[in-house]
Amino acid sequence: MNGSNYIKIVNATIDKAWNGQKDTLANASLAISTAITAKRNVFVFGCSHAGILAEEVFYRTGGLAVINPIFYGGMMLNTRPITNTSATERVPGLGKEILDGTPAGRGDVIIIHSVSGRNNVPVDMALAAKEKGLTVICITNLNYSRSVTSRHSSGKRLFEVSDIVIDNMGDIGDAAVTIEGLPERIGPTSTAVGAALINGIVIDAVNNLVKRGIVPPVFMSANLDGGDEHNAKIFKEYKDNIFYM
Repeated sequence: MNGSNYIKIVNATIDKAWNGQKDTLANASLAISTAITAKRNVFVFGCSHAGILAEEVFYRTGGLAVINPIFYGGMMLNTRPITNTSATERVPGLGKEILDGTPAGRGDVIIIHSVSGRNNVPVDMALAAKEKGLTVICITNLNYSRSVTSRHSSGKRLFEVSDIVIDNMGDIGDAAVTIEGLPERIGPTSTAVGAALINGIVIDAVNNLVKRGIVPPVFMSANLDGGDEHNAKIFKEYKDNIFYM
C-alpha cells in the first residue's frame, strides 16, 4: 500500500502548497500576464530533474506559446554520464553565462526551479536575471533549502535572491515515503507538485489576460481539426517572443 500512501501524500502536498500561498501564486500569475501584455518574454529553467518543469509548460496543448524553456546540454537528463549534471550545476558563473546566451532583458520574467536551491547555477542565474531587470520567480522547497548551506560564494540560496518565492512544501530531501526495512526514503514529490503549481500559475495568468480583453496565445492540439492553423497564427503573431522554434 506504499504506492497509495505516495498518491495521498502528493495530493495533500499539492493542496497545502496551492491553498497555503495563494497571494504568492497570484503574484506570480500577475507577473507573467503583465509581461505578456507588454509583449515581454517569459522563461523557465531548471537543472537535471528540476528542468522537467521547463519541459512541462512549453510547446504543448493547452499551454502558453510564449513560455520559453532554457535548456543547457550539460544539465539535461540525456547527459551521459548523468552524474555530470550534479557537477555542472555547481560550476560558479555558469548560470550567468547560460542566461547571457538568451534574449532575456528588462521587463521579462523567469521561473527558476531548484528544490534545494543551494547550487551555483540557479543562484547565479537568479542574480544575473535581477541585474538585467527580470522578475525572478522561484519554485523551491523552503524547509529543505533552509536545512542546507549554500554552495554559492554569496552564501545565498535561491529563495534568498528571488522576487517571488513559491514553496513546493515537500519533505527535506524530497523523498516522502518510508518503507519498513529500508533506511532510505523513496517517492520524490517535487516534480508532481511543481507541475501542478506551475500549470495552475499559467492558467491564472491566462485568466488575467482574458479579463484584460487580450486573446491569450494558447496552443490547441495539432491533432484536432483546425489545430495547425490556430497554432500557426500564434507563431506568426508572437514570433518576437518565441525562441524555441
